[in-house]
Amino acid sequence: MLHVTVVAHLASEQRVSWVVLIHRVPREPSTPRIAIWRRLRALGVAQLGDGVVALPEDARTREHLEWVADQVLEAGGTALLLRAQAFSGRDEQTIALGMAAARAEEYEEVRRKAAEAGGAASPGDKVRTLRRLRKELRDIKRRDFFPPAERDLAVTAVSELAARTQSDATPAPAPATVPALAEGGPS
Repeated sequence: MLHVTVVAHLASEQRVSWVVLIHRVPREPSTPRIAIWRRLRALGVAQLGDGVVALPEDARTREHLEWVADQVLEAGGTALLLRAQAFSGRDEQTIALGMAAARAEEYEEVRRKAAEAGGAASPGDKVRTLRRLRKELRDIKRRDFFPPAERDLAVTAVSELAARTQSDATPAPAPATVPALAEGGPS
């Protein structure tokens, strides 16, 4: 299913231009290297090789990779940004499928957490979980360039959790009471 979705997405568009960052960060100190790795991961880059990452080109992705390149240089490393196109559609599909598969795993994890949260002990736990899952979903969507089918499943699961949470939080109507009549009936 993933392959069909990505292939259809690629077929519907012109060839993809990529922004490629070739970088090398010194091993010590490790803090900047770890921060750069986390930033790249948060961007959802395709890892093409050791120190070589790519994103589909647009103004936003180009700017993000420029910032990462600046971080690399500040850490005493080397960074080179390039615009690239794959020579073949097959190579392009390979990169896109890898990116889509990574997002599919993330969406599946959100879907699983939403299903588990349905049985949460308290409405407060459900609300906290729902907030966290909505944020995770937004974060994943930001780095989802080739949406897999799992995206729709995760969105549906979070929506269902929201509906269950809402129904749990809505107080049940108070039972209807009939005013007691005084003994002797109405006068």
